[in-house]
Amino acid sequence: MDKTFDFPGRLTAGYQAFLTSRFPSERARFRQLAEVGQSPEIMVIGCCDSRVAPELIFDAGPGEIFVLRNVANLVPPYEPDSHYHGTSSAIEFAVNGLNVKHIVVMGHAACGGIRSYYDHAEPLAKGDFIGKWMSQIGETANKLNLGGERDADLRRLEWAVVEHSLNNLMTFPYIRQRVERGELQLHGAYFGVATGLLFIRDPRTGEFHPFGEGPADDSAA
Repeated sequence: MDKTFDFPGRLTAGYQAFLTSRFPSERARFRQLAEVGQSPEIMVIGCCDSRVAPELIFDAGPGEIFVLRNVANLVPPYEPDSHYHGTSSAIEFAVNGLNVKHIVVMGHAACGGIRSYYDHAEPLAKGDFIGKWMSQIGETANKLNLGGERDADLRRLEWAVVEHSLNNLMTFPYIRQRVERGELQLHGAYFGVATGLLFIRDPRTGEFHPFGEGPADDSAA
């Protein structure tokens, strides 16, 4: 009897590869994580884009980073109301439950959510969840005076959204308190999908600078 129940073949093949290659070498690590729980010191807030996997980009093993991914790596402001807040609940757990020491907001090139906002794209479905989600960057986008060269505008907006999310993190009282006490650090980053180049945000100037050795022309990020 076929027990795969039409489960995606790519996933079953990948799992078999995991069982025969990576898992044996990290069996002890998984066992330890199961027994004592996770204690990552770093949270990464990234985009759910399939091309931008934080664990792959940072070569992280199991239990090393706590990852939250959503459309356009957005952090809404602190809103303690009766609505459902998936992003805020993950942040709350990372900070108050896991006591992470660093939160990294990582944007990326060619972000579909940001392109949809910039292009005023038609809703993909009746509910237009994407449009409503992306509408929260309206004020940030207006400050940029967009309307120049498209690719340059998109990158400016992608960088600005990282800044937007960092600012919103500081509206969470427990985050602000920990940052002011020196117990938590916030960071901005940006990944070039085509080049593999990582940009790090300078907290003093807000500017993004390429990290490490990358391609000679980083404008293609």
